[in-house]
Amino acid sequence: MQSAETNTKLNRGCLLLALRRYSAAVHNMEQTVLLPSLLRDVESDSDEEDDRFQDCRSAAESSCKDLYDYYLMLKAVRNAVESGLVQLDDRKAKTQNHLSLSKTLEPMLEADPEALFHFHLRGLFSVMGNLTKKSQGVTTKYMDIIGIMH
Repeated sequence: MQSAETNTKLNRGCLLLALRRYSAAVHNMEQTVLLPSLLRDVESDSDEEDDRFQDCRSAAESSCKDLYDYYLMLKAVRNAVESGLVQLDDRKAKTQNHLSLSKTLEPMLEADPEALFHFHLRGLFSVMGNLTKKSQGVTTKYMDIIGIMH
């Protein structure tokens, strides 16, 4: 039988909870950002993240030119998470960043399935956490632009 402390740790690390946090952050962003066009030409504050995800960060930053692009990307990811449907965008699938990322992951395809699962799960938690922070950052920056104290 698991203790209450163990259950609390598991709940905080639960994938479903991470996805809910992200969805809530994007919902809050949508409710706050009434004029998304104000985010055009506003550069993102690049936070330094774990070097293991440098390729992923580079791919995301090259596809998002300003906070407006991040706003749209964050909403699209949330819609994919909630609907379970993944849109295939041929233009993005052919970019150099995606090709280089898939080449670096090729050797892992032959790894132990359980180890591979844990690797991807850790990556998914990291990505969802970073996207949640980015959603909160877009919301905060928008509030700064329109002059609302937060």
